[in-house]
Amino acid sequence: MSGLYFRGKASYAQRFARAANGLPAAFVMTAGGGLVSLDEPVDLARLRGWATVAVHEDNPSFTAPLHRHASGLVDTHGKEARFVLLGSIATQKYLRPLLEIFDERLYFPSEFRGRGDMSRGSLLLRAVREARELDYTPVKAALGASEA
Repeated sequence: MSGLYFRGKASYAQRFARAANGLPAAFVMTAGGGLVSLDEPVDLARLRGWATVAVHEDNPSFTAPLHRHASGLVDTHGKEARFVLLGSIATQKYLRPLLEIFDERLYFPSEFRGRGDMSRGSLLLRAVREARELDYTPVKAALGASEA
């Protein structure tokens, strides 16, 4: 992953993520560790453990923690809550497990379509600098439109 892209994601999430119940609102998806709060310290041993897990939608070592944490978010947030993925919707390796849990409530920034990592990172940093939250599109709707 591009350092620019991650910096853009982290800055954007810190600026715009919000949870009505006071719980952490911004998470990083990890390999084998599920979702980790953006502010949670991570040590080298934990990073090494994640490095051994293949990120793939058919790998339970990746998907089980992701499902557990995503299900917890759904359980602790109201039905009106939207969950925004600051990632590509072009790959099934994490999209399929997230859709299984979030379903219609999973969104992504509309302006991500057709952009690569570097461009998405620049877009996120520019949005933070301009204090402009991006528009979001339901992932399922976008996938349906791209398959038509």
